[in-house]
Amino acid sequence: MPVGNFRTAAARRTTGAIIAGTLALTAVTGCAPDRALNPSASASPPWISTYETPKPTEIAPLRGTTVPGGSLDHASIAAKIDNHWDARPQVGLELTDLVFEELVEGGITRYVAVWQSIIPELLGPVRSIRPMDPDIVSPFGGIICYSGGQQRFVRLMEQTPVYNAIHGQADTDSTFFRTNTKDSPHDVLVRAQKLLAQHTDIAPPQQQYAYALDAASSTAGKDGAPTAAVAYQFSYSFYGSWLWNADAKLWLRTQQGDVDKDSNGNQLSAANVVVLRVTVVNDGGVPKTVLSGSGEAWVSSGGGTIHGTWSKSSATDPIRLVDENGVTIRLAAGNTWFELLPPDGSVSFVAPTTP
Repeated sequence: MPVGNFRTAAARRTTGAIIAGTLALTAVTGCAPDRALNPSASASPPWISTYETPKPTEIAPLRGTTVPGGSLDHASIAAKIDNHWDARPQVGLELTDLVFEELVEGGITRYVAVWQSIIPELLGPVRSIRPMDPDIVSPFGGIICYSGGQQRFVRLMEQTPVYNAIHGQADTDSTFFRTNTKDSPHDVLVRAQKLLAQHTDIAPPQQQYAYALDAASSTAGKDGAPTAAVAYQFSYSFYGSWLWNADAKLWLRTQQGDVDKDSNGNQLSAANVVVLRVTVVNDGGVPKTVLSGSGEAWVSSGGGTIHGTWSKSSATDPIRLVDENGVTIRLAAGNTWFELLPPDGSVSFVAPTTP
């Protein structure tokens, strides 16, 4: 065979090998032949995941809402709040997790209000303690603010697992003050955030009640009788109502026939209204709500009302709410008002009107 023909065949074999190798490299790397042969050629940047691990969450113990983990790692603040007409509108009441309305002397009512999810800058006006208040606040621990009271009632409160912040004491000089916007004795306010900052060693409260995610999935919202209004009466002079607002999914409050407003001019509201039929005894001339044992209960959430029973085994136990079948009632996530209705008081539930 001529030499020239031999070299031509060898060249062909070499060229074929180069092409085959390039194709194989392209199949393995997915690169075009010129990019494989030239590493300096531009390439698409590698894919980088943008997924971020969700931050942990937890349930607000006194409200049932979902909050960032660790954001409520602080004590609750309860306060004995004045409900005299000269004390209205109260300060900070719209930010409460829980409010308990109770009968006191003269047929009027006062509140035990509890804040933990949101601590207002100011709250009040605060008034004197009553004999049922230790049983109300003991399950929360935390701090209780008040302006004093009969010494026997103060002693009862000081025996609870709650820090007593009392107006006129040395430890409240910087946190309690008299405002010039209200007349005495309805003028004592509390610098709540400052007070809490002085007691960072006090543990947060435990969860008190069972909650659903929203109003529609609450027990009363799902299984209760449709309700347009809850009307209640403590005495001849103190009565009110809660009106269901379907758009806001909240109950709106009135007192003595007037819209009950907060200090910003907005109507007070609640996700849940819980009416408890309680016994009231005479404790040395002072009405005392007996908040132990059990009794009749009505829970209104999500535009509905369900009938059941309340029970409380000891001062430090929470109030337990069950329906007529003994199943735990789930509140709507949000704030709750408790109406501690005396035996002579009344409650009625108005059904929605059909169009």
